[in-house]
Amino acid sequence: MTLDDLKPSTRKYPYVDFKFEQQIGKEILKVENLTKKGMFKNLSFNVEPNQKIVFLSSNSLVLTTLFNIIMGKEQADSGTVQFGKTIKPSYLPQDNREYFEDCHLSVVDWLRQFSKDKTESYVRGWLGRMLFTGEESLKEVSVLSGGEKVRCMLAKLMLESGNLLVLDEPINHLDLESITSLNKGLINFKGPILFTTGDQEIIETVANRIIDIVDENTIIDKEMSYEEYMSTK
Repeated sequence: MTLDDLKPSTRKYPYVDFKFEQQIGKEILKVENLTKKGMFKNLSFNVEPNQKIVFLSSNSLVLTTLFNIIMGKEQADSGTVQFGKTIKPSYLPQDNREYFEDCHLSVVDWLRQFSKDKTESYVRGWLGRMLFTGEESLKEVSVLSGGEKVRCMLAKLMLESGNLLVLDEPINHLDLESITSLNKGLINFKGPILFTTGDQEIIETVANRIIDIVDENTIIDKEMSYEEYMSTK
């Protein structure tokens, strides 16, 4: 085979890179005695700088409920959630319908809502990172595919410049190229992350702490890699 026979790849990778402006103080997130009947009881943990925590459970609804409680979208039966004064969390929920249902904005106008700089070129620049170019930026967001909506949400997160990422199954609907780019973005992020995912590669390469909600009464919290944790089981 000659070099002329090697056709260039047509695969396109989004550019995922999470930066934050607000410096992180010592207090990030403190969860104390959080209880939701049938899901978890007296769940407590503190988040430290540079910790990237994967949450595990055999029931994904438990983790979605926990993240929604942390972000103030659901109420716990008891317990408290307290963010540090310097913390600006950015949330990628598993269910993003509230952002797109009955919304007739174009992709560029949808993202413009979350940008301080409203100029067309600036907003389109962020969309270009997520492979929305030309006419694709003018599509109505209500007709986007599941993967396109998640890429819009990732662009929103990057624009928000949060210094704490909370991600509930972020790879849902994404193609391999987008998953690879997201994985790199999470590895390179300098702030703390709370996340859950079924992608073992992301867990192994990103997480340095494991919180496993085994059942309502059993919670395992280990500061170690996923590989180390699995070897202990």
